[in-house]
Amino acid sequence: MAVAGLGEFAWDAAAGLFAVSARMAAITGLRPGPAPAKTTQALEPFIPPEQSRGPDGAYEFEFRHVRPDDGRTVCLRVAGVLARGPDGRLLSVTGVVEDVTSRKLEEDQRQTLLAELDHRVKNVLATVLALAQQTAKRTTSLDAFLANFGGRLKAMGSANELLTAARWRGAAIDHLAAAELGALAPGQTAWDGPELFLTPRAANALALGLHELAANAVKFGALSVETGRVNLRWSRLPDGGFELTWTESGGPTVSPPVRRGFGATLLEQVTGRELNGEAAIDYRPAGVCVRLRAGAAAVAPRPETVPDAPAARVVEAVTTVAGPTNLRGARVLIVEDAVLLAMELETGLSDAGATVIGPAYELEEALALLGQPIDAAVLDANLNGHSVSPVAEALAARNVPFVFATGYGETGGAPGGFDAPVIRKPYDVTQVASAVAELLQVNRSHPQSRP
Repeated sequence: MAVAGLGEFAWDAAAGLFAVSARMAAITGLRPGPAPAKTTQALEPFIPPEQSRGPDGAYEFEFRHVRPDDGRTVCLRVAGVLARGPDGRLLSVTGVVEDVTSRKLEEDQRQTLLAELDHRVKNVLATVLALAQQTAKRTTSLDAFLANFGGRLKAMGSANELLTAARWRGAAIDHLAAAELGALAPGQTAWDGPELFLTPRAANALALGLHELAANAVKFGALSVETGRVNLRWSRLPDGGFELTWTESGGPTVSPPVRRGFGATLLEQVTGRELNGEAAIDYRPAGVCVRLRAGAAAVAPRPETVPDAPAARVVEAVTTVAGPTNLRGARVLIVEDAVLLAMELETGLSDAGATVIGPAYELEEALALLGQPIDAAVLDANLNGHSVSPVAEALAARNVPFVFATGYGETGGAPGGFDAPVIRKPYDVTQVASAVAELLQVNRSHPQSRP
């Protein structure tokens, strides 16, 4: 009992004593040793109600106990047995006590985290639905909708990846800037400012805002030409908030838009309000200038865990395969445990001309399909809690190229250290098709280049 952390007690009706061991005294704050007790009143907290007792007198229950010595509240687990005589009269009670305060605290924290996760998931789904509806209202073609909506989802995904790495305690502005601008136009973008962390709500809002600015700069602004530049600067404000300025230069001459788009609405209304501040867009002829002011409520304390700055997105678009993606004749294995995503991949790859093998939703299914001729594969990193590494190892041993399409945010490259491209979820299925086409092209040019 000492090794198990248990304390023991006993009540004897004939002797009229309630005995508490030294171990139980340390756990409960009661006085150790025997004490006069002709009735069970002294040990009532350690005996459950009549309906909770078993037919053989055994019982077990948990309750909160206020220690009489120091007033602390602890959670106790009690297990005991009541012995009765032939006439049913209670003769003795013997039991053990365990301090389960830490376990109960962990359970309470787990329930709190699950409730918080449920809340965040519902918020994310509601936000995605709102983005879809607002994007659809302001686009005139399906292709435009998919491009705009997909880009906004990627911005949300980048922010969530950073927040997850910091255990949802905050995301650094420079990391948000790097995630959105780092691989967009090398040499044409720059960002600078003091170390500053945002709350999850503010981080998501700013990620969406930066995405809208970047997308507009690539389509119409400074990043649409090689001579253009984008400078992002931020500074702290005396009230605890911050000010961020986006400045474009060297691009086409700017004039105010005739029609107000969703991007401007999102910046001025959504982003400004979510940051507890305001946003203003100035369409200067030399380049767009946007100023965001955020209140102190948008700033989070520095997290205990600060992730490294994110690497540039490994695969956001594949540009080396010219023209429409052509996978005619290619046999492509799909390994993906999300049924809807697998269906979308199957449709997209089939439309590009590929013969789809699978999809495999479980590790065992994927391993069973490896006996077929395979030219390339698309792998999810995790299949219902199981690593896809056995499949990747088998493919690599056969010199079959593969691409990871995953939601895991590993900044050090491909999952498991494999030499393979990575496409982060959420993705456009055309990216996957293009990545597969490029892999096949490289593999044909260098058939022994992979391990």
